[in-house]
Amino acid sequence: MTSLEVTTDAEDSGPSGYAAARLHLLTEKERSGPPRRAALAGLTDRWLAALFGTACQEAGVRGAALVAVGGYGRGELSPRSDLDLLLLHDGSAGSGAIATLADRIWYPVWDLGLALDHSVRTPGEARKTAGEDLKVQLGLLDARPVAGDLGLVSALRTTVLADWRNQATKRLPELDELCRERAERQGELQFLLEPDLKEARGGLRDATALRAVAASWLADAPREGLAEARRTLLDARDALHLVTGRATDRLALQEQDQVAAELGLLDADTLLRQVYEAARTVSYATDVTWREVNRVLKARSVRPRLRAMLGAGRRPEPERTPLAEGVVEFDGEVVLARTVKPERDPVLPLRAAAAAAQNGLPLSLHAVRRLAAGTRPLPVPWPAEAREELVTLLGAGESTVAVWEALEAEGLITRLLPDWERVRCRPQRNAVHTWTVDRHLVEAAVKASALTRRVHRPDLLLVAALLHDIGKGWPGDHSVAGETIAKDVATRIGFDRADVAVIATLVRHHLLLIETATRRDLDDPATVASVAAVVKSPGTLELLHALTEADALATGPAAWSTWRGSLVTDLVKRVAGVLAGEAPEEPEPTAPSAEQERLAVEALRTGGPVLSLHAQADQPQGEREREEEGEDEPEPVGVELLIALPDQPRVLPAAAGVLALHRLTVRAADLSAVELPGEVGPGSVLVLNWRVAAAFGSLPQAARLRADLVRALDGSLDIASRLAEREAAYPRRRGVQAPPPRVTVASAASRHATVIEVRAQDAPGLLHRIGHALETAGVRVRSAHVSTLGANAVDTVYVTAADGSMLSDTRAADVAREVEQALR
Repeated sequence: MTSLEVTTDAEDSGPSGYAAARLHLLTEKERSGPPRRAALAGLTDRWLAALFGTACQEAGVRGAALVAVGGYGRGELSPRSDLDLLLLHDGSAGSGAIATLADRIWYPVWDLGLALDHSVRTPGEARKTAGEDLKVQLGLLDARPVAGDLGLVSALRTTVLADWRNQATKRLPELDELCRERAERQGELQFLLEPDLKEARGGLRDATALRAVAASWLADAPREGLAEARRTLLDARDALHLVTGRATDRLALQEQDQVAAELGLLDADTLLRQVYEAARTVSYATDVTWREVNRVLKARSVRPRLRAMLGAGRRPEPERTPLAEGVVEFDGEVVLARTVKPERDPVLPLRAAAAAAQNGLPLSLHAVRRLAAGTRPLPVPWPAEAREELVTLLGAGESTVAVWEALEAEGLITRLLPDWERVRCRPQRNAVHTWTVDRHLVEAAVKASALTRRVHRPDLLLVAALLHDIGKGWPGDHSVAGETIAKDVATRIGFDRADVAVIATLVRHHLLLIETATRRDLDDPATVASVAAVVKSPGTLELLHALTEADALATGPAAWSTWRGSLVTDLVKRVAGVLAGEAPEEPEPTAPSAEQERLAVEALRTGGPVLSLHAQADQPQGEREREEEGEDEPEPVGVELLIALPDQPRVLPAAAGVLALHRLTVRAADLSAVELPGEVGPGSVLVLNWRVAAAFGSLPQAARLRADLVRALDGSLDIASRLAEREAAYPRRRGVQAPPPRVTVASAASRHATVIEVRAQDAPGLLHRIGHALETAGVRVRSAHVSTLGANAVDTVYVTAADGSMLSDTRAADVAREVEQALR
């Protein structure tokens, strides 16, 4: 039996027949996308038309119609879409009859479990409500008759559309504001890991808003690719409804692989890239359309005044202001000069883009399309002018983003930089990252533009910022792949051999400073020497410092802080000294500070732990400069927590566990033994110097920390059980599987201790578990350095044997395996 035959039978058998036909249609693998949505709308139309005809007869009502509005009116029914229905009547029937008619339509729909958005109105009431409620008016723009008096529906559609066009100057700004508010709440679809396909900016709501703007006759959206983008989003929503069985528009992480499979795609990343591409098309069309709307509205508002001043019939021509060779400003946009010939000027796209970004103006849609259609490819290597215009574009700051997106929308970026295609719309499945890979690279260049006064070669900084993650489009270590690509791109752009080598070094080692500063002991000469050996020159170090900050700032708020900045600045200062010829100083046995000695004496006297909390006041140089210039005060670096207690086993895991119980984030930890002079009372006291910060709320009192530490050391406080209870109360999101922990030995990272690096899913008490595993392995911890980005933690511990010597390679590998096993 064909689906058409099933549908025909269903129309004769009532709700159960409709339900069966609907289920059959939704499970047909050979029919999906627009054909299935249209078929589902048609099936629903026929069922509702039958309901309406029977109900009108039973209620004795004439002069009525059933109208589909909104998405149903457009025939875009997804499997779990609401049915948006208007029962329209001419007012000739009594209220009781109309109520009976409505009940006999609505209740069968509800009985089948279908979501229903319904209303009952006369044409006058519908028009009045539309005038008061913008959302109602938008829904009526897509009104479509399902059954009943077609003339009644046609008259309403004509009236509503006329009202919409007559009131466009008032209604369109309201719609613009509505779209902006929604975007503020929902974010941009093209960058979200769990996007709302309907509500987020660039989603289905915005695509519908563009239809409404076109219906006003005031402006129109760029049509190229828009229908395909809308279809992609609707197809993804269909698959999401089928996979989840729910009326949801949010593409959650745990459902993306299933949705991709339903659509016949390779994996979740392929799905997201398609969705992002579609959203980017809608977003760009939205930007262009609203810019045109605002231009027209502005022109209409000033025209009567100008006519009064200049005389009737005279319309002033907007001025054309030259910006660069072949590029002018016209009516608030950057356009091409009348006499320019793009086919003879391959540098023109970059010159126009740089002029637009430098002047904070949008590139006109017509200009970008003309450039894309007529400009010849640049010669390789690029001429110096092209390279300079690219640097100017990248150095323009925030205005670079919109101009870059305009070029990308017409394929000009991948024409200039072919390697860009592999990172375009590529998702980053790390919650720390705010952007897709390509947008992150542009944002890094934007952040770098604010740091160009700190370096002698701003051009190298800006290009390295644009390319630093270009390797993420290839398998393997993105820094290694990126180095090769960066060499090719820099050579293509026209840099000489020395500059190409610097850019390649910056890309290859763009994570060197932040990883070393947060994961290694900066007092260890081996740490500083290893960085100096890679960087080799003060100029490269200067550029790498700025790139590190730009990269982190462009990643997201969790990637950069005053604390991270202070560590990087400290490392750079030490490396600069080595590069200037200063030998790194061997660390001498550190004499205890007066505060540490005081605590040690008290700990020895009492036989128990003594604690002290101090706020950190240090700031990196850049932060101090910004504060002096009146910018926002930086966030506190953290709090120094000193703990002194008689030397004994299990100190590190006990202390780390107590801090975790009190929701303190550990950023660094140093452990040292203090030998007190004989007159004080000979004995070895262990001093732990922690840098901590409150995860949220205020810091706990030192007395509470001490009391819990005492209990942890004597065994009366079961830290592991308490942390397990807390973790059980906040389970990880279903479907998100963290990769297993990995513990490695960093060979030659220190001359005085063995460095063990732990990469694991961040969780309360992770350092407690690491410390416990190291205690069990029989090694002593000299210091610990904690780095956390989103859900990923990298904890580096410097350990020695019991006698203070470094571990042999074999012993170190054994300890690493034991710690890894303990964390699984």
